[in-house]
Amino acid sequence: MVTSLPRVVIAAPASGHGKTTVATGLMAALRRSGRVVSGHKVGPDYIDPGYHSLATGRPGRNLDPRMVGEERIVPLLLHGAAGADLAVIEGVMGLFDGQIGGQGFASTAHVAALTDSPIVLVVDASHASRSIGALVAGMRAFDPAVTIAGVIVNKVGSDRHAGEVVDAIDAPVLGVISRDDGIVAPSRHLGLVPMAERDDAAAALDRLSERIARTVDLSAVADIARAAPPLEAEPWTPPAHTPSRRPRIAVAGGRAFTFRYAETEELLAAAGAELVGFDPLEDRDLPAGIDGLYLGGGFPEVHAGAIAANAPIRAAVRTAVRDGVPTVAECAGLLYLCRTLDGAPMAGAIDADAQMTGRLTLAYRQAVAPHVSVLGPAGTTVVGHEFHRTQVTPGHGEQAAWTFDDRPAGFASTTLHASYLHTHWAGTPDLARAFVAAASHTTEMPVIEFDASSASESIEITTPHPSGPVIEFDASSASESIEITTPLDPLRHHGDVEAVDGAIDFAVNVSTDPRPEWLTDALVLGVTRSDRYPDARPAARAIAHHLARPVEEVLPSAGAAEVFGLVARLRPWRQPVIVHPQFTEPDVALRMAGHEPTHVLLPGPDFALATDAVPEDADLVLIGNPTNPTGRLHRIVDLERLRRPGRLVVVDEAFMDALPGEPESLAGRSLPGVLVVRSLTKLWAMPGIRAGFATGPAEVIAALRDLQAPWSVSSPAVEAMIACHTPEAAAEARARASRIARDRAVLTDGLSELGVPFSPSDAPFVLARVGTGVRGRLAAAGYAVRRADTFPGLDGQWVRIAVRPPALTRKLLTALRIELS
Repeated sequence: MVTSLPRVVIAAPASGHGKTTVATGLMAALRRSGRVVSGHKVGPDYIDPGYHSLATGRPGRNLDPRMVGEERIVPLLLHGAAGADLAVIEGVMGLFDGQIGGQGFASTAHVAALTDSPIVLVVDASHASRSIGALVAGMRAFDPAVTIAGVIVNKVGSDRHAGEVVDAIDAPVLGVISRDDGIVAPSRHLGLVPMAERDDAAAALDRLSERIARTVDLSAVADIARAAPPLEAEPWTPPAHTPSRRPRIAVAGGRAFTFRYAETEELLAAAGAELVGFDPLEDRDLPAGIDGLYLGGGFPEVHAGAIAANAPIRAAVRTAVRDGVPTVAECAGLLYLCRTLDGAPMAGAIDADAQMTGRLTLAYRQAVAPHVSVLGPAGTTVVGHEFHRTQVTPGHGEQAAWTFDDRPAGFASTTLHASYLHTHWAGTPDLARAFVAAASHTTEMPVIEFDASSASESIEITTPHPSGPVIEFDASSASESIEITTPLDPLRHHGDVEAVDGAIDFAVNVSTDPRPEWLTDALVLGVTRSDRYPDARPAARAIAHHLARPVEEVLPSAGAAEVFGLVARLRPWRQPVIVHPQFTEPDVALRMAGHEPTHVLLPGPDFALATDAVPEDADLVLIGNPTNPTGRLHRIVDLERLRRPGRLVVVDEAFMDALPGEPESLAGRSLPGVLVVRSLTKLWAMPGIRAGFATGPAEVIAALRDLQAPWSVSSPAVEAMIACHTPEAAAEARARASRIARDRAVLTDGLSELGVPFSPSDAPFVLARVGTGVRGRLAAAGYAVRRADTFPGLDGQWVRIAVRPPALTRKLLTALRIELS
């Protein structure tokens, strides 16, 4: 896409020459001349964009290659300037000053070169005259990649002084500004006083605009901007996502919380959040019905007294954070969550105290998340920026938010992320998606109603949501307590957690048939051969022979889960997609690799695949067949419609061997761009022996093998794979699959008689909508069924029931009849 955008960069030889004053005045004057102006700032600074916003009437925006990457600079510029007649880009520090040791990386000159923008140089002439000519000549000759198209001379003392300076400059002089303290913005310890804190902001801007319009040739500036060549790039767009429920996220604002990038709110809104503002200085309570809390940067140290005086809002924030409302806090937000700031009481949600120091911390940081948090999985990597004169003691919690420079920093949990680090989420948009996902989970809480008056034993109810379910019950006569537990990570929840000792297990999808003698012999042989390092090549050959595929297209693995982890690290996926409801280990693997997958939710009760629901730009698509937990068997023709050039389609066939004849299987077909993942642990009842494999294009298999840890497939698993791919094993597999089909019919017929809706299933399990609270009552009666609300797209009314022999199934149906009545 080619876009014509008039643009100009306002730069200076060093800080203090008046860039912000001139740039802001130009924006205001150009706007008042009838132009639509877009304001931008090079670097991570929050304060200057606030001035730009007031001057232009549009959000001020940042262009920082260090934080968002060089490739996003032009797209972000085009996004911010959409609909504008002209963009004014204010530089940072001196024109060629960038990241220390980076040879000018992230400097004003760097951004000017990336955006192919002409430069207007602002020069402070208050302490020189003809030497300014030499300074400008040197700046123009230093780097041929940038063009200084004009000069504005600032802070001249008289007309004679101005004439001497202008005469020495061998470049177009666009304006001369005399000393005028009335238009100099006030400053404090971290730079200018934010516009939002200035009562005289509008009046000061009026004076500045008038002065610039009178002393600078606006038409000449506009001509320079129009001379900028067209830009060839697509404007940046925040990736859109629609969560199952739209969470409300409260965003701190007002005079104490003025720092946040415009794209942060755009990313949160695009990810599905409803944003509501609040002012910790003025408001007495948080907005009603919030599911998340965002506390950005600002100057709480300046307003500590007013913050301390507003005890009700401090208590509300403390309660929200401690109750597990997903919360993100950056710098000022971190200070606000502490117990005290310079002795003044703060929210007290974090067991730490903050105080002003004489030391300025100013640096870019490449940080890694050491633990899972509300912003994503462990291993999430960002480039952020620290800028503060305070210190928090202790500097980190038991779980740190980030690690950088080999040290932990900040405070994190599954519902909290608080640190000094400012991050530009356009550079890592998965942060917004993770935050919204965490917030949306808090709203997806089942309301469970039951009468426990006759319960003779304790009833355990679990919920995947940090704040727990809303539970209404009459336990006035209950003889035992009712225990409520919460999975820390719903996507890591599996049925084995519910199959407690003593319960009849309908929660785990592992066959209850006795293990064949030949398989036991193979496992014993593997143990005897465990005195040497395992060699998985014989297993690959056995699988390849069974499937009639080249051995180069087969990869033995330590179960299907290992393959998901390898796939997650295979490429720098731009748009990974998981078709849900679906087994959640691929989600976990992608999160651990630093990706936030898009969920395509198939509607029940049949959960049929709509291939057009998958985003066209998806470069990775994961889908189950038959799918866990729905039991849906997708047709090969529909799966093949998912293929695209450059896309990898991963089909999880972990339960395919439980279907008679393995219909719709792709494991034996060589298709470009299709990887099939299989597991041997379900049908053959050996979950403790991590045994599985993948089949796919030889180049994909080779790349996965390169990522695989040495000897990841154990000797017992190798022998089991060989044994499970013989003619004898094939005959036994057919017999087991036929029994599963017959036994499943007993379950589905019984559910139909009870009037329980269920999803048509071809798998060794059935997804049934038994109603809210029934799972807990079945557990109390001694029957474990798999909760389904941890699968994206399902709620607490659904359970997954494993197929078992008819005698056990009829017992479960009897218990279910009692609980439903």
